[in-house]
Amino acid sequence: MTEKISSACSRSSCAPVTETPVCGCPSNAGSSEIRPTTSTISFANKLDHFLARWGVNRMGHIIVPGLYRLGVPTPDSPVIVTANYTLSFDAVRSALKGADCYILILDTNGVNVWCAAGKGTFGTDELVRRIDVTGLVSVVNHRVLVLPQLGAPGVSAHEVQRKSGFRVEYGPVRARDLPAFLSTRKATPEMRRVTFPVIDRVVLTPVEFVPAVLPTIIVAVVLYFLAGPVAALAPFAAVLAGTVLFPALLPLLPTKDFSTKGLILGVIVALPFSVTFVSNPVLPSWAISLAALAPLLIMPAVTAYLALNFTGASTFTSRTGVKKEIFRYIPVMVAIAAIGVVCGAILGILHLMRGI
Repeated sequence: MTEKISSACSRSSCAPVTETPVCGCPSNAGSSEIRPTTSTISFANKLDHFLARWGVNRMGHIIVPGLYRLGVPTPDSPVIVTANYTLSFDAVRSALKGADCYILILDTNGVNVWCAAGKGTFGTDELVRRIDVTGLVSVVNHRVLVLPQLGAPGVSAHEVQRKSGFRVEYGPVRARDLPAFLSTRKATPEMRRVTFPVIDRVVLTPVEFVPAVLPTIIVAVVLYFLAGPVAALAPFAAVLAGTVLFPALLPLLPTKDFSTKGLILGVIVALPFSVTFVSNPVLPSWAISLAALAPLLIMPAVTAYLALNFTGASTFTSRTGVKKEIFRYIPVMVAIAAIGVVCGAILGILHLMRGI
């Protein structure tokens, strides 16, 4: 029931909601109004999804938290809980075509369910508060909430029941399984299984790639004048390896940590550049050694750093594991990149002084 990208909403985009909102502000979240929505995904919604995937207006893919009605729900209709990230909300409502139910949207600051659960915004306190401010107790006769399975790390079910009187029932991992789950109130093993196939991994790559484009171009231009056209291609290769190749090849790369996976991939991508620089007959022997070493240090560090960023999108990682990686490998990345930069700077100066 989740998607990826955290976001927030500018106050200027707030407006009275009469239909499914595309963007809203948490400042409106205290309203007890029941807003209408539909299962229809419009062109505007699809455009919003596309822009979100590509990191455009990354902090703006958010809807107003609160209670929504889908179809013609009655006091006995189920209550589905999700995050106020547009992709999460749209995934839930589109999966429930023809259903009559309520959708309770928590204020997760525009972060999807799984990530928000890790951050604590899709959590016990926010759920209890949202039940209170929406007046849910007077809307439905039952006291059951259906939460996405991936939201479980942030929610203490017994605390929710103690504080609100509502019992938490965990639904399936994927929103598309909601109709089958609601018909039986039982989740099959397949509904509980978390998968992360290549298509799901690759679809996330633009979010990391787009912010890196401008810095990559700047570095490439500098390298072009310092070391020539081959060196100018190196930053693009390192960034594409970290943002595109790494997610695609994730299960195939050896080691457990994303950082070491990224280092290995970075070395593989850097080898052709290292060989190219070594084959330059004009360089003195000491410069050839530096030329071979520079890409083997800088490129793996860049690729590994981008690979480490992917821990925030992957179901392969845990919160504690990510923290360990950050403290263990970031200093290593900085150190080897710094040595590589020094080697590259010496070669660049040599290139400018001797024209080689």
